[in-house]
Parts: sequence; C-alpha cells; structure tokens
Amino acid sequence: MRVSVTFEQTGESPAATGPVTVGWFLADQKGGVIYDPPERVRTAEVNRDHAKSASRCPAVINLESRYFMVRCPFDIHVGFDRDKDGKPFLKNLSGSKSAIRANKLGEKLHLTPEPEWRLKGVPTIQLSLPYVFIADEPVYASQISPFMHYAKDPLPGTIFGGRFPINVWPRPLMWAFEWHDTDKPIKLRRGDPLFYVMFETLPQDRGVAVKEVELTDDLKSYMELISGAVNYVNQTFSLFEAAEARRPATLVKPIERKG
Repeated sequence: MRVSVTFEQTGESPAATGPVTVGWFLADQKGGVIYDPPERVRTAEVNRDHAKSASRCPAVINLESRYFMVRCPFDIHVGFDRDKDGKPFLKNLSGSKSAIRANKLGEKLHLTPEPEWRLKGVPTIQLSLPYVFIADEPVYASQISPFMHYAKDPLPGTIFGGRFPINVWPRPLMWAFEWHDTDKPIKLRRGDPLFYVMFETLPQDRGVAVKEVELTDDLKSYMELISGAVNYVNQTFSLFEAAEARRPATLVKPIERKG
C-alpha cells in the first residue's frame, strides 16, 4: 500500500468512499489530562427551527463538518516588554494568582528569536502542544484561527497557521501567534477556542471521523524518523517523499473505549 503525498487520482486507483479516519494522540502524556479531545465545530445552539435558517444550510453544515476545534489547555495572561538591553521577553501578568506555575508556563510558551520574526516589530510567540494528527490515506490538515467563535476581547494579533499532509508528516502542533499590538496583553482562559484544524480529503466530499489512536511502536518509530528535521533543513516539504518511502502501511489504530 502506498500512502501518497499528493491528491492526484490515477486511473488505476479507484476513489475511496466513506468517511476518512483521522487519528489524534498526545505525543507527551505528562499532564495529558488537561488537554481536551479535539471537538467537531458545531453550531447546535443556534436557531434551527426555521427552514431558511442559515444553520440548516447544507453548505454551512458541510463547512462545519471539516473543522475541529482545539481548546486552550490552561489560563494565559502575558504581556510584552524589553529589558534594559532591548531584549524582548514575556511578562506573566497574573503573577502569584496565575493558575499555572511560572516555570511551567515558560516551558510551554515562549518568544521566538527576534531575527526569525516574519514582520519587523511584530513578535511571534509559540505555545507548544502535544496534539498530533495522523491518517493512513492522503489527508492535508490546515491550522487556522477559530473564526466561527466570537471573542468579546479579540486577541491583539493573528494566528500563524500552516498546511501539511498528516499521512506522511505527523508532528506535534503548536499555537503560533504574531503579536501586532504589543501594548495589549494576550489573555486566554482554559477552555477558550485556541484554533481550528481543517481536513482536506480525497475525494473532497468525503466525511471525516476523528478518533483517538494508540501510540504504537510503529508510530513511535515513524515519529522519531521525522522528528526535529526542521532543525537541519530549511524546506522540510522536500523530505515528504523520503518519509513516505519509509512509512509503515498502517499507523492508525483507534482506541476502543468501554462505555
């Protein structure tokens, strides 16, 4: 079985049918209970009584069916500043009232080096997360802002997302944010929508079923094979075919939970 990087459909390969199984797991189980499972984006609370309600529109329902939400795992309330030498740093504005210890927050949330910022004067911060998505057939994942959820106090910047094939390049996600207005703090509460993941399938009209999967020995080995590649080459997309050639045919093994 060959798990292709591309979405090209050859005449020799019949189009698959039925929903695509997308697996998810936590690459690091330490403190894993704070990380909620990804949730399908639904607008169940909105008006569905009227036949012409937008929430009953097939196009709206189809759109929502492809988006899964990841929630913020803990409270974040940080500000931006520079020290006497001009070096940027993050300030924990919650201080002693913070629900997360300062040293643990520092392990998860950090500023990227200033030379790596995409825009001059616009800091990039990154929140490391253990979420990994995996599929046994061609599926692209796009990480984007949770645009269907209203925020009373909008964040002072934009999410720095991306798109990649999870069937050949499963990797832990991170929340990357470009901080356009550093005079305003970044404030998120545990449970707030952090980002969406949108899945593209082949054919494009197939549904998506997201299930928690086992971190098997084969999956661990494959993750180690591609882990850290970004530290050695600039264009990791160039490694997709090499990774694909060494990928086991099956990596998705859903966890069967009782009850």
